[in-house]
Amino acid sequence: MNILVVGGAGFIGSHSVEALLAEGAQVRVLDNFSTGKQSNLPAHPNLNVISGDIRDAEAAAQAMVGITHVLHLAAQVSVPASVADPVGSSQHNIYGFLNVLDAARRAGVKRFVYASSAAVYGAPENLPLDETSPVAPLSPYGLEKSINDQYAALYRQLYRVSSLGLRYFNVYGPRQDPASPYAGVISRFASAMTRGDTLRVFGDGGQTRDFIFVKDVAQLNKRALMSEADGVCNIATGHSVTLLELIDTLAQCAGCTPQIRHEPPASGDIRHSSATPRKMMEQLDPPPMTALADGLKQLLETPV
Repeated sequence: MNILVVGGAGFIGSHSVEALLAEGAQVRVLDNFSTGKQSNLPAHPNLNVISGDIRDAEAAAQAMVGITHVLHLAAQVSVPASVADPVGSSQHNIYGFLNVLDAARRAGVKRFVYASSAAVYGAPENLPLDETSPVAPLSPYGLEKSINDQYAALYRQLYRVSSLGLRYFNVYGPRQDPASPYAGVISRFASAMTRGDTLRVFGDGGQTRDFIFVKDVAQLNKRALMSEADGVCNIATGHSVTLLELIDTLAQCAGCTPQIRHEPPASGDIRHSSATPRKMMEQLDPPPMTALADGLKQLLETPV
C-alpha cells in the first residue's frame, strides 16, 4: 500500500504513521504544521513528508500522485474555536475535507478513511450511542463533521469511493500538547498534576466520557484502511468513567494526591457520553483495548 496520511504530523496522525510503517507500508504525510510537529515523525526510509495545506486544491492533488489509500486526519479540531470563528473553521473542515476527498476520487484511490467525531451526536437523549443514533450537533465543529459524513456517503453513491468515517470519542495519550487549545482533558490534568497545580473541574465531576488510547486508535485506523467497512463507525472502548474517577486513576498512576477546585459547569457541556462499539468490534477486528490506567502510565512517562 502507498498511503497518504493527511495531518500525519499531529497527535493521532503521527501514531498512525508509526503503525503503518511498522506494517511495511509506504507512507506519505501531508501537513501544514500549524499544530503538527516534524519531531512527532520518525526518520524512516519509507516515509515522505510534504508541507502543504488541505485548503490548497493543487497541494491535495499533488499529494495523491501514486497513492492507493488515504487516511484523512487534518482538521480544525477545537469546538470553542469553531464557535468563535465558524467561517474559518468551515474552511478547514468542510472546504479542506472536500478538497482532499475529491482529489482522492480523481486520483482513483482504492480506500478513503477519515476522522469523523462523536460531536455529531450532540447531547443525546438515549445512551449508549451507536451509528444509528440521531445526529444533532451543538457546535459548528460537530456540524462540519456531520457534513463530512454526508459528503463521503454521496461520493460512495456517485463515484464509488470506498470510505469509512471514524467517529472518535475521547482520544488521549502521548503527544497531545497540554498547552494547546485543542488539548483534551486528560493531557491538561496530567500536566497540572505533574506540576503540582490545582485541577480545575467544571461542575461536580460526575460527567462521563469514553476515553480511548491513541495507540489503539492508530491500530484501528490501520485496520480501517485495510477493511471494506463503509459508512461511519464509532471508535470507543464501550466503557465510560466520570471525570472524578479519571482523576483518581491518574493520581494513583502519578503517585500523588491532587488538589481539585470545582468551578461552574461549562456552557454547553454534555453531561454523559457513552458508546457501543459493536460495528468496530465486528468489522475492524481491533486488538485488545489498553486499560485506562496503563494508557495513563504511558502518558505520564512520555516527555511533552
